[in-house]
Parts: sequence; C-alpha cells; structure tokens
Amino acid sequence: MSAKDLYHNAARTALEHDGWQITHDPLSVELDDFKYEIDLGADELVAAEKSGRKIAVEIKTFLAASWTSEFHTVLGQFINYRYALEEKNSDRILYLAVPVDAFEEFFQLRFIQKVVREQRIKLVVYSAKRKEIVAWIE
Repeated sequence: MSAKDLYHNAARTALEHDGWQITHDPLSVELDDFKYEIDLGADELVAAEKSGRKIAVEIKTFLAASWTSEFHTVLGQFINYRYALEEKNSDRILYLAVPVDAFEEFFQLRFIQKVVREQRIKLVVYSAKRKEIVAWIE
C-alpha cells in the first residue's frame, strides 16, 4: 500500500467517523474535454427532517520533499475542481484535506494563510495516525 493510499484510507475513515457517508470514491466531474476525479464525495448523515450538506474532498499527503512545490500543485487542482463543480451547478462544497502535521507546520505560515483565505480554500485537517478529523477550517 502506497503512502497516498494509506492517507486516502485514513482520511476516508476519519470522515466516516465524523458522520459523513462516502458516496463517491472518486467523485468524477466532466466538463468540456476534461474529466476531473476529486478523491471523495460525501453526504452528511443527519436526522431525516434536516437536509444534509454535501462535500467533495481532495486528500493530500504533503509527503513531497518540498511542501511549497506540492502546495502549488494542490492550489491549481483545487481551483480547477472548484470551478468545475460550480460550472456543473453542483451543491457540493469543496474541501482540501491535509494532514495535521502539514497544517500545523506549513498552513500556519502567514503567506500560506493569506493564499488560503484569498483563494477561498476550505480545509479539513485529519490525523492519519488516529484516523480522525482534527478541524474544519472555513
């Protein structure tokens, strides 16, 4: 099992433990000649009288030698995925799932926080080791 698969499975399990039903693995979004595959689609499990939120989650490991380089790639993916979902009039909210160590060390940098804020990136922070969600950052 690759590290990517390990983190994917850990993030998926963490979302399930947090009350989400995984509906797509992966979530395919086709637009013009492009076919995007976002890691997960999930629906919030709620009481029958409430309408649940729907999300799309792109899971990242931040295991590359350069977190900055990986962030550049992730940022491009995220923007493309968000626009594709918007173009399809999807009711899913897109989140970027990042491991807790990357969040604590990299995503706390002032410049990265500014990029995340200005690019409207919603984060879900997960612990791959404990297979749990640590934080939702809107």
